[in-house]
Amino acid sequence: MKVAIIGGGGLVGSCTAFALQCSGKVSDLCLIDANAELAEGHALDLLHGASLCADQRIHAGDMTEVKDSQVVVITAGLRRKPDESRLDLINRNVELFLSILKNIRQTGLRDNAYLIVVSNPVDVLTYLATQESGLPWQRVIGLGTVLDTTRFRGLIARQLQLAPTQVNALILGEHGDSMVPIWSTATVNGLALEKHPKVTPQFQKEVFEETKTSGAKVIKLKGGAGFAVGVAICKVVEAITQDYRTILPVSTLQQGAYGIRDVCLSVPTVLGCGGVRAQLEWELSPKEVTGLRQSASVLKDTISQVEARIGSERRGVVSNAAGKPPTAPQREIPRSAWQRS
Repeated sequence: MKVAIIGGGGLVGSCTAFALQCSGKVSDLCLIDANAELAEGHALDLLHGASLCADQRIHAGDMTEVKDSQVVVITAGLRRKPDESRLDLINRNVELFLSILKNIRQTGLRDNAYLIVVSNPVDVLTYLATQESGLPWQRVIGLGTVLDTTRFRGLIARQLQLAPTQVNALILGEHGDSMVPIWSTATVNGLALEKHPKVTPQFQKEVFEETKTSGAKVIKLKGGAGFAVGVAICKVVEAITQDYRTILPVSTLQQGAYGIRDVCLSVPTVLGCGGVRAQLEWELSPKEVTGLRQSASVLKDTISQVEARIGSERRGVVSNAAGKPPTAPQREIPRSAWQRS
């Protein structure tokens, strides 16, 4: 089971490699980065600890490594420049992502490979990957709101002084400002969280706001998220490679759950062998369903603008997934289309 991490020299990529090393659930880790020396340094550092973690092959490589990798994780991305508009940054990241996909196609992917998209804006890029990777949509998986969900659970546990592993609560929708907190199904060790005496509307508002701004706070304090996103990616990889059939809020091409289609966002998704095994339409409150549909609308608007700019002829790859949404006139990208990590 070989995992190639594109962007493995960066903070997110290297933390992902470390989490996968500690899990011991994959046999081969390859770090790929434009900064080859940085990737080689991280690989060597990981190798030095291998005897205390797991029997794995760990090395740095180039894009040719993806051809025999079962899982390809893309973490490479660009940061916003001073005075740069959101539209300019989203376009630069799309350009970079499309160039990575082009290199992957030229190298070739295994028919049974999985593509895990972490780069931001993750929902938009996951959608583009379903159109261009050549893989079935079930094997193209964005990290989505898995990171937001684990932040949400950790903050709830801290405020209520509970064990984080016993808190179960989801963030669904967009990995961005239109994300939706799912309080209606939240539990603590099987008990309804909303029945807890301290869980008031004000508590819910404060915890969710802290969840939404957590990425920005981490960036301000240390330059970017690493540890939490690394273990979040590790959970996705484990669910697939071990066929755990775990329900995770990953971003995938929607097929009709909650009345949403032709856009990538996060709904409760069963992950296992083959990738997406089911997208679950769990009963949610009317307000939560409305929020999910609003997330879809925001993302479709953003995708339409991206499609209008890059043009289907320029991308030139026949889609094997759903049809492309109609293009729309250029206008400012909604703030909710942005991710912070």
